[in-house]
Amino acid sequence: MDTKPKAFLFDLNGTMIDDMAYHNHAWHDILTNDLGANISFAAVKKQMYGKNQDLLERVFGVGHFSQEQIDQISIEKERRYQAAYKEHLTLIPGLNAFLDRAKQSGIAMAIGSAAIPFNINFVLDNLNVRTYFDAIVSAEDVKNSKPDPETFSKGANILGILPENCIVFEDAPKGVEAAQHAGMKCIALTTMHGAEEFSAYQNIIAFIEDYHDPALNQLF
Repeated sequence: MDTKPKAFLFDLNGTMIDDMAYHNHAWHDILTNDLGANISFAAVKKQMYGKNQDLLERVFGVGHFSQEQIDQISIEKERRYQAAYKEHLTLIPGLNAFLDRAKQSGIAMAIGSAAIPFNINFVLDNLNVRTYFDAIVSAEDVKNSKPDPETFSKGANILGILPENCIVFEDAPKGVEAAQHAGMKCIALTTMHGAEEFSAYQNIIAFIEDYHDPALNQLF
């Protein structure tokens, strides 16, 4: 990089915590056992981006559920996810020290997630990391979810940092696409997807397994 970044924008699930398999199980349980969808575990994994409502509409079609039903399904899915994941809740290795280093370096930080506040609060408060972040953009704060750039663009705007001075941390191809649309470089975590699944994007500056990776030293 020619200049050092001024802001880090983090996706949450799969990027700060390695929890996507638990979301996959909770969604598969809800979709197949509760709602009767004929969908495989692997197919559910491919649909896990954007808002919960978006996922339900991709699987069942727009208008299949009322807004009240969508909200009820969404919160029940998150309750099952949290119940299964809470005892395993921990930051991805190296992240705590990385957040400390970024804060000491004067880098602004934000969360840009398609999760609802119920899930974001579950993570930030149980892991005591809320104080690192100057902005939080959730599913409820945007009209258009990832791969639309609104989540990351809004986060950068709140921080007052230009897109070209931001680095996004993401684990999902659609999230990397959102960062690319927002004009932001990206670090991709391979917690849920292999590097080959990101081949369509030109904005990735490094692939990492966790935050101990020496590739991150280029950011400071």
